[in-house]
Amino acid sequence: MRLRREKLHGPLVLARDGRLEPPPLRMEMTDGRRMLLRQGGRPVLLARVDEDRGGVRVHRRHGYRSPLPPIRASDARRRPDWRHRYARWLETADESPLHAGRWVLREREVFPPYVWGTDFLAAWPDGHLDWNQGWNGVVPLRPLSADDAPRVKAYRRQARDGSLPPVLLWWVTAFDGWLLLDGHDRAVAALAEGQRPGTVVLARGEDEDRIAELLGPLPGEYERLAARRFRGPDPERQRAALAHGLSLFAAGVPYDEARTRAWPIPGGAAEWEARMLEFRHEHDRT
Repeated sequence: MRLRREKLHGPLVLARDGRLEPPPLRMEMTDGRRMLLRQGGRPVLLARVDEDRGGVRVHRRHGYRSPLPPIRASDARRRPDWRHRYARWLETADESPLHAGRWVLREREVFPPYVWGTDFLAAWPDGHLDWNQGWNGVVPLRPLSADDAPRVKAYRRQARDGSLPPVLLWWVTAFDGWLLLDGHDRAVAALAEGQRPGTVVLARGEDEDRIAELLGPLPGEYERLAARRFRGPDPERQRAALAHGLSLFAAGVPYDEARTRAWPIPGGAAEWEARMLEFRHEHDRT
């Protein structure tokens, strides 16, 4: 499977050629709104949408491994283009979520306060994503360290001097939120310093056929709208505003985030229930 980078302005776009096959890190689904996050052969997260569809019950277990290698402080001080650095690591990682298709990597510094506040699922191992309350946050994939843990204290110094590398988030539409793929201790450090973690967000991009479908009607739509009789003292300015608006829409289409792809759970609902029983036994022993 070959991976190429599309030369577009704005977010970094990766296009992975080849046959569509399940990647090592993937979402799986089955009947009864049951979901499973599998990495390699290891289930690391189970989830189920509430009967009233008001939220999602999430259960996590130990065993998740970041697809990115550790980042040395000396590298962080150089402040590279983290999108390209993370893309290069994801391309070669053994257990990343990349499958055939288009992927978008973008840096994002600003989130609504609740994303890293009340909607940051800090509790371990269980949690509830309350859609009735508008949940739209971040789900860590391993237990979070204490604010004063040695590694976190080192990252807090980097947060204060502005060299803390961003965390890596994966947009998952089934949750209406993000999975924290890399940077759990960096997230804790930034929050402990009263900052919002810098982020690189990974999402599946719209495929080329869908992009062509969205862009194809635009010239005709412009001609139709521009032929109308504009009211007001400056119709040409209105036509220019129309053209500008359609141009902005067209420019953003190649970076649109598509729905996260999920694969069937091989054993269906029976496997999900068996895994859930394993999770409960493991939690009872700890």
